[in-house]
Amino acid sequence: MGQVTASAPGKCILFGEHAVVYGEPAVAVAIEQRISVTLALLESSESPWKIDGIHFNARKHPHVQALRNRMWQSSQGAPNLSIQIHGDIPPASGLGSSAALSVAAGAALRCARGRWYSEPGDIQNPETWAEGYAHSLEHAEIYTLDRKEVLAHRLNASPNHYLSGEETVSEDECALLGHAVEAVAQKGRASPMDASTCAHGGVVLLSDQLESDFDFLYTRTLAMDDGERTWHLHSIDLPEASKEVFLVIGNTGVYAPTSQQVAKVASAIKANPERIKEIETIGLIARRGIQHLKNGDYEAVGRAMSENQIMLQGLGVSCPELENLIRAAAPTSLGAKLTGAGGGGCMVALTRNPKQTSEAIELAGGRTLISKFGNSGLSIEKCENMPLWSSERSMPPQ
Repeated sequence: MGQVTASAPGKCILFGEHAVVYGEPAVAVAIEQRISVTLALLESSESPWKIDGIHFNARKHPHVQALRNRMWQSSQGAPNLSIQIHGDIPPASGLGSSAALSVAAGAALRCARGRWYSEPGDIQNPETWAEGYAHSLEHAEIYTLDRKEVLAHRLNASPNHYLSGEETVSEDECALLGHAVEAVAQKGRASPMDASTCAHGGVVLLSDQLESDFDFLYTRTLAMDDGERTWHLHSIDLPEASKEVFLVIGNTGVYAPTSQQVAKVASAIKANPERIKEIETIGLIARRGIQHLKNGDYEAVGRAMSENQIMLQGLGVSCPELENLIRAAAPTSLGAKLTGAGGGGCMVALTRNPKQTSEAIELAGGRTLISKFGNSGLSIEKCENMPLWSSERSMPPQ
């Protein structure tokens, strides 16, 4: 029986959370902790989808449901699947667990159904695709909330060539899918930061402008209720000095859904538009931190992180539990702040002494994870006997 397993890392934001939703720059790093997703066909075609042996509930798994709508439509004859999810990223903690899940699941689904091509040339080039999603295929309408159609087919494309398996997976497509389903789960408001970092790994810079000093990845655009947002994503190559510092992540154990914190900030700004200046200040701090990161000045990076935390406190997205862990980490770290949406979840400390910083955070009641910089992104761990399904609209020739 066919089976595919894909995995993706979590992420930790060094600068710019919340402000990134409003077009300001932000930096995220892929952490060592990962989520893996395994897909297999259910033995009985009459059985509903299952996740970890339990019947699938779309309300509990909005990210998976949004991926089903885009990639695995039962109306087109797609068979039911069994999904197994494993990982060491705590949920609802600001570490990108949902984005890692979405990216890994998107990759697994692409392996499982394959892709049709109009040309047999460079299969990673979206111009050769007869179906699929990429930032360069504008007609894809991937952000439509109720998307339930067959995958977008390029106009005038004749699907004459079919492939399945690992070689059909695109990091760009998985990042785009991840962002789209994050937007669905967060009611139309989400930055591409998490999904892009989980897909590409390493260090990702998201900016409101093209950055000439960094490697450009792509541009993302999303229509929100208060206007259209455009982000330019880049990758950052770190200097050798990055091997000397570590991230120690402290989990408060307080459940903190991202969508609630994002909505809280949006409501505050709507009630008092002058507060957008706080968002802009976070953007300025992030831009300073980016330059320090590029130069390998990690003492200055730490100071920028701590300044960022002061602004996040002012926005009301920190909490006593986070502040407690940040204070505990301060004496042995270069800087510390909440990471992610806030309201609970996790904080992060930049440190040269990960063991000491971790012990201090745990003595203050937190649970810690330690991660180095420069971790790998999306990975296909297993891919056997593919495809599991190919749509009737584009079945392989007999």
